Amino acid sequence: MPLDFNLYMEGKYVYERNCIVCHGQRGDGNGELSPTLKPKPRSFREGMFKFRTTPYGMLPTDADLRRTITGGLSGTAMGIFSHLQKDEIDAVIGYLKSFSRRWKKPENYATALTFSPPPEWLEGAAEVAAHAQAGQKLFAVNCAACHGEKADGKGQAAISLKDIWGMPAAPADLRQPHLRCGDTPADLFRVLATGLNGTPMVSFTATLSEEQRWDIIAYILSVRLPPVPVL
Repeated sequence: MPLDFNLYMEGKYVYERNCIVCHGQRGDGNGELSPTLKPKPRSFREGMFKFRTTPYGMLPTDADLRRTITGGLSGTAMGIFSHLQKDEIDAVIGYLKSFSRRWKKPENYATALTFSPPPEWLEGAAEVAAHAQAGQKLFAVNCAACHGEKADGKGQAAISLKDIWGMPAAPADLRQPHLRCGDTPADLFRVLATGLNGTPMVSFTATLSEEQRWDIIAYILSVRLPPVPVL
């Protein structure tokens, strides 16, 4: 559906005031501050977005984009833009879609996946520990090559991984208290289900059952480091 001209211009205004310095005038991630930032700001021109509730390879929903804009991405220069009004966010979401032709093709769209609620055993420390033991074995087989045996992001394959933009795709240090995908077990489950578009992190829905994925999450929770106190 074509973007209304007035909405387009409003989105362009919001983008130029809040986003252009990092993501660039052309939406290619080559803004003025880009050379100083690690990781590099997202390019919107390929229409590939990591953090979604849609299946692997599909475009995100507007709600997915809104969550990233208002919540930011921990460990990156993508801050929290909670000062923006709802109509401003809606407008800038529409504007960023103008950077990629993928938004014009219906086959790239998908509805958000429905995820089961976290299991009740996550509320009990002893049960989490038992599931973490099983999860550690699954992690070693399915995740350690990239994320490392200790979940520190230092697996044997880590140094050679790249994303579709040709940039190093360093696996996350899953021990950290704050992850880009979000900090809750549900956030971890979402990534295991959807993967991260444009990176070597694929969906595990075809290879791991829900129960196995929750066991892996239990293991990740068991090795998580405590938050650094704010002085």
